[in-house]
Amino acid sequence: MARILDYTGQSADRTVTVASICEIHGTGRRYAQVTASNEEESAAAESAGIEMAVCLSQSVPSVRAGSSRLFVTAAIDFEGDVSVDELLGRALIALTDGADAVITARRLEVVERLASEDIPVMGHLGFVPKKSNLLGGVRAVGKTADEAVSLWEDFRRLEDAGAFAVECELIPANVMSEIHARTGMTTISLGSGSDADVLFLFTSDLTGDGDCIPRHARAYADFNSIRAQMDDERRRALSEFRSDVESGGFPDESEVVLAETEELAKFLKQVDG
Repeated sequence: MARILDYTGQSADRTVTVASICEIHGTGRRYAQVTASNEEESAAAESAGIEMAVCLSQSVPSVRAGSSRLFVTAAIDFEGDVSVDELLGRALIALTDGADAVITARRLEVVERLASEDIPVMGHLGFVPKKSNLLGGVRAVGKTADEAVSLWEDFRRLEDAGAFAVECELIPANVMSEIHARTGMTTISLGSGSDADVLFLFTSDLTGDGDCIPRHARAYADFNSIRAQMDDERRRALSEFRSDVESGGFPDESEVVLAETEELAKFLKQVDG
């Protein structure tokens, strides 16, 4: 645990810091990262010993409310900000709200501008969902030698731009292993194998909460079944309530309050008198 001063100057404890995340690169130590969108998810992540969480920038206050210790990275690409200055402003808001770093898949100019202000910035390489149309669909990036070389050049440019870490999504594991050994950035693997400094899964995937669990993920729980059971129980409870309303079975004597007989008599005498 490290004591820091957050972006507003307030004293806070963090499980890990930018410095410690950089220090583990290439040491064989690994941190775990998940997504969090609200107070409940971040509180659960902290209690489970997870070190890092990613959220949308607008969710930072809620996520931070659930955990003061998680290293929180804010994604700043999803609120319509376009220019470099707008993205800088978005990043500063996220940091003021409690984020420890930001992540962006935008052009290198954005990374350079953020880094020039000493904002800890992560990049995103490999498969970037918002660019899937350009890639021809959801697929691994770097399976051919030419594409792997191009990807490596992207890593080099991103590091030169000032990123301290990079989310590596759907890169072939053996290609990722070679890149990991050559880059100076901390690597965060999402579906790119185990040769990385941080292993990342979406909370919705690892809890089994969705229509389809991606190939690269592992479900450690079955929220879908639990939700189905909850839906069944909800319908059963509503149906029984409706039936009891019709039959007169609800409410019974234990579920109502009665005035004393003497007080009821006084009431009737006054209203009927």
